Amino acid sequence: MWKLLEIISVTIGATVPTGFEHTAAEEVKEKIGVDARVSKDRGRIYFPITTDKLFQVHLLRSVDNLFVVVEEYDHYQFKDSKEETLAELQQLASKLPWTSALQVWKQNRALKKKKGHRRGGKAKPNGEASDSAVADAAEQEQEQPQAVAADEGLTKTESAPESGACEQDSEKAAPEAKPIKFRVTCNRAGDKHSFSSNEAARDFGGAVQEFFQWKADMTKFDIEVLLNIHNEEVVIGIALTEESLHRRNISHFGPTTLRSTLCYGMLRLCKPQPSDIILDPMCGTGAIPLEGAIEFNSSFYIAGDNNDMAVNRTVNNVCHIQKRRADKGSTPGLPIDTVQWDLCKLPMRTSSVDIIITDMPFGKRMGSRKKNWDLYPSCLREMARVCRPGSGKAVLLTQDKKCFSKAISRMGGLWRKLHTVWVNVGGLHAGVYLLKRTGAAIGQTPEDVREPRGTVNAQGDDLDNSEAS
Repeated sequence: MWKLLEIISVTIGATVPTGFEHTAAEEVKEKIGVDARVSKDRGRIYFPITTDKLFQVHLLRSVDNLFVVVEEYDHYQFKDSKEETLAELQQLASKLPWTSALQVWKQNRALKKKKGHRRGGKAKPNGEASDSAVADAAEQEQEQPQAVAADEGLTKTESAPESGACEQDSEKAAPEAKPIKFRVTCNRAGDKHSFSSNEAARDFGGAVQEFFQWKADMTKFDIEVLLNIHNEEVVIGIALTEESLHRRNISHFGPTTLRSTLCYGMLRLCKPQPSDIILDPMCGTGAIPLEGAIEFNSSFYIAGDNNDMAVNRTVNNVCHIQKRRADKGSTPGLPIDTVQWDLCKLPMRTSSVDIIITDMPFGKRMGSRKKNWDLYPSCLREMARVCRPGSGKAVLLTQDKKCFSKAISRMGGLWRKLHTVWVNVGGLHAGVYLLKRTGAAIGQTPEDVREPRGTVNAQGDDLDNSEAS
């Protein structure tokens, strides 16, 4: 037996890879049809939805974590003293309009429970399916006109403490009802605050506990209340994801696996077209070509690496996605091949590739800055050889900006820099460079006559990032 859920309008917040906020906003407009607002605090966007579109939000490829906004203040006037500010935060908890946000949390929870049961998988300790299960579930529900939830036979009184949505005063709930477990997480940025994140979370959390009569639990919680403070901007929300959506594709992680959401932003930057041949010559665990093969599946992807462990991880990750698709009854095939090779001597025809997209060695966890001075010019020249003159593009991620800039200047006759997106990769300030292949032929420009000083041992995209699993 099913019952239709009440459709309400709310604001959804999403964390996204820093630097790709506008890319995420474009995706929201394209797929959900609403305008997203980029936050002053980098790495977040906000957009309105009605709750019948909640499943579509979980399908967005550019967002890491999702939350529903309870209330937001653009210019919150903090008191001068710590004691006054914390006392005001305590008072704020009972004044907030919790009802709509808690209804959304309940609908999101019901979707997780239903899909966790349908998939037949093991439940998480708090009884919910994983966020990847919700995303998989959402794919199966795209053609349904309205969101539905299983009718578990609960009365209004019994369901109230489960969500807090029907009544704000949870003391009216049935005494035998299981108490909700919660935690408050404070994310604070700015140097003009008189309080710490822990102090804000402690005092605001204590007031939330007193108001709802919930039970505090830092690990096995049902609800995570978010207190996001960026200078004078304050946003209170309720989390809709437990595990970041960026982990959706990878089952076999390398030491520095790229986030799938960052991969999506890089792919979207180069605008793949049907029938494009897209190459990742340092594929690591295959995060970039896997994201491309799933989201931009009219192109064909070639993933290569010189490290046999990286190649094996890529193959295993492809097999994992194919099995997951087969289990869901979808066509398991992916337009992707995996090869082991030397980056500086690619076994590919000249001018055979439309797009090259890869994560270059940072010289931090893998390789070294010294090796990059030889590697970068060598690989840029070889990439130029296999890339189509005049139309080919490259999207390259690196944190070694000085070395990359020097290498680009040496290859100036072969590559032209169009755009740079500055991103935060595991705390490192890195650049995503969009390059255009010029019409110059290999060997005919002064810059690319210089031969490499020997074969350089390059290791893969995800093996040179700083997003450790």
